[in-house]
Amino acid sequence: MTGPKLLSGGNPQIPKGDGDAPVQAYIAAMPGWKRRVGEAIDAIVTRTVPQVRKAVKWNTPLYGMAEREWFLGFHCFDRYVKVTFFKGMSLDPVPPEKSKQAEVRYFHIHEDDAIDEAAFAEWVRQASVLPGARM
Repeated sequence: MTGPKLLSGGNPQIPKGDGDAPVQAYIAAMPGWKRRVGEAIDAIVTRTVPQVRKAVKWNTPLYGMAEREWFLGFHCFDRYVKVTFFKGMSLDPVPPEKSKQAEVRYFHIHEDDAIDEAAFAEWVRQASVLPGARM
């Protein structure tokens, strides 16, 4: 059985689509330890914001509150999964990884990292009440 093509960094090539199904297809296609990270991110976001909207666009799962407005996305790289908080500079504390985009901040999750679920959920909660990034 063959699954979706894996792009650079092991990022699954998933057709764009709205809803939970394309996000779950993306997570299922994440290679190795990255799948566990994707499952954890999705579970924390869904538990923290039960009414969250989901989609896959540009081979990236996106989470938002309003149509075409997103507060979080994630993407596979070789050595980590990059979580993007589109309004990350407005979070307290600010996620650690800088971006070239003024409002964006990143959080990198490596293979052996333990996710602080309470801290991550607090970022998600804060991000979900901010105006989302339009895409």
